[in-house]
Amino acid sequence: MLHRVRPLLLTALLLVTGGVVSSAPAYAVIGGSKSTYAPWAVRMLVDGKPVCTGTAVTRQWIISASHCFFEQAQPVADKRISFRVGNLDMRKGTTVRPLPGRRAGSAHADMMLIKVPPMKVRTARLATAHVHPGLILRQYGWGATCTGDENTCQSPVLKQSELRVVRPDDPRCYGHTAPGATDFCMEKVSGIPAGGDSGGPVMSIAPRGTETLLGVFDGSDREKIAEAGEIRQQLAWIRSVTRR
Repeated sequence: MLHRVRPLLLTALLLVTGGVVSSAPAYAVIGGSKSTYAPWAVRMLVDGKPVCTGTAVTRQWIISASHCFFEQAQPVADKRISFRVGNLDMRKGTTVRPLPGRRAGSAHADMMLIKVPPMKVRTARLATAHVHPGLILRQYGWGATCTGDENTCQSPVLKQSELRVVRPDDPRCYGHTAPGATDFCMEKVSGIPAGGDSGGPVMSIAPRGTETLLGVFDGSDREKIAEAGEIRQQLAWIRSVTRR
């Protein structure tokens, strides 16, 4: 089933900020390498504590994973949320906060759009084509770099890993994706996401400034398989919201 792991993901925010690690909190990078370029990457915090990752898709709109905005299935208040933007080291970034009441969740995917005051950052271009099996992608995140207590190993600097798209009917993808669903399935190449990177960008590998946002990261098994919501399938919704 595609959304078998989602009930756990909805509790991720409370577990991470409360110092308790579950088997499926928000996601980040174990392995991989340090990023050298990702001006559109955004770090999400709740009550000043790092929780998830996101992407600036316009100067005033950030996209992340919907489950990052819930604690025990209840919405997290806007006043508790902040974002660090403009630097690969989250300690040096600029803080922006959501505009009250200006966020919208997708009805079909684990995606949330959040409006903030204008940001001085380069924004990500959105994919207009579907991903396909065999494509190598790059995923970014500030989250856990270990498999133990993930709260103790959150990275202050942005990391990245490479993953390969696999067929949604691959047996390894059971519980992550399914044919015809809104997520696509990926296998580990150079690293795997873990606690702290849910909602982060999954990009094409291209020269600086020409990368394309293909997915919003929302789950992994911590070992070999990961999943992301496909931007192309949500493109009309993203454009309709960000025009407001």
